[in-house]
Amino acid sequence: MSYQQILDFLYAQLPMFHRIGAAAYKKDLGNTLALLEYLGNPQQKFQSIHVGGTNGKGSTSHMLSAILQAKGFKTGLYVSPHYRDFRERIKINGQYISRQYVIDFVEKMKPIIAEVQPSFFELTVAMAFDYFAQRKVEVAVIEVGLGGRLDSTNVITPVLSVITNISFDHMQFLGNSLPEIAAEKAGIIKPGIPVVIGETHPESAPVFEATARAKNAPISFADQHIQVRLLAENVSHSYFEVKKNERVWYPELAANLHGDYQMLNVQTVLEAVSKLPKAWEINDLAIITGLNDLVPLTRFMGRWQLLGENPTIIADSAHNEAGIQMAMQQLAKIPRQKLHLVIGVLRDKDLVKMLPQLPIDGVYYFAKPDIPRGLEAEVLQKTAAEQGRKGRAYSSVKNALKAARRQAQAEDVIYVGGSIFVLAEVL
Repeated sequence: MSYQQILDFLYAQLPMFHRIGAAAYKKDLGNTLALLEYLGNPQQKFQSIHVGGTNGKGSTSHMLSAILQAKGFKTGLYVSPHYRDFRERIKINGQYISRQYVIDFVEKMKPIIAEVQPSFFELTVAMAFDYFAQRKVEVAVIEVGLGGRLDSTNVITPVLSVITNISFDHMQFLGNSLPEIAAEKAGIIKPGIPVVIGETHPESAPVFEATARAKNAPISFADQHIQVRLLAENVSHSYFEVKKNERVWYPELAANLHGDYQMLNVQTVLEAVSKLPKAWEINDLAIITGLNDLVPLTRFMGRWQLLGENPTIIADSAHNEAGIQMAMQQLAKIPRQKLHLVIGVLRDKDLVKMLPQLPIDGVYYFAKPDIPRGLEAEVLQKTAAEQGRKGRAYSSVKNALKAARRQAQAEDVIYVGGSIFVLAEVL
């Protein structure tokens, strides 16, 4: 089979949460463990860092990977979902898994696929772990897919667990309150393994503390020790002042990323690095180089990414209430004449909470992300209009962006977002 035929097989034959939603969600780790047993348990053959949370876990995972690469470690990185290329999910030192490896892996797994009937995500996790073991990575940064406790990645014993933050998303699986969601996310905390929590929240902190105490896992909250302040930014970098326990740690730390919300992720990353094994000797040079060269080291994309100027076009992956709120706060700081927003969402998102975060004075261009879970543009248009956000519905994300480009003046701003799958069509 060709690479494209293999992808068609993966997408068509295996239940894929990001395409079809709940039907693909497996509520136990049995399939993943069976796949890994078939492969000789590759997850036991490399060290790992496990990164969960509601928002920011992808950015945090990329930053940690970049720092480890800068230190000289052969570093695996597993993230999900992908934007344009399936292989974005599995990288070693920023290089995508080869097409041939994907082909060979699926071919050799066909007997166990027929027996176990795994989901797309379960098989992809097994592929990543097998690839990292076969290529002898020294450490892998593993991003949680959904939740934590029952996520397919939760079969590793990492050297460090990281939980960025907790907010409302995927409530149909994780619970309808922050403590319930936190309990699911806390499932990645392992006995005796340190855990770093990015943000302290009065509803989730007691859950994390109780879980850590029960598992004798050392716990720290990044925002209680590290404070990051944005000093300035240009087209390629942001510049931060970092204080640790009220003492200046870095007076001006350059990071190859954008968005005020990334300050919280930088805090989390810096606290996480301080909890890595001392023998790894992660020094200031590795931290500075990793953050300064984040994009070339890891091929990081999709977060507050500049797509064009005159008009300014920004694409961002925020896709739930908390993420959209922070993105709109950032957007409000950009000088502009008029704001144009190309927005698409998935059917299972809570529009009652998401839409009020969007500015009332924008010109809207609604489109359906090109996956089965995408919400019809006309439905989104109607719901948004009921909340005072008016615009037109378009047949595709690309057509919506073309319309925004036609109508925008040089001094305007175009924002593209609402879903990772909206960005996948324009990056």
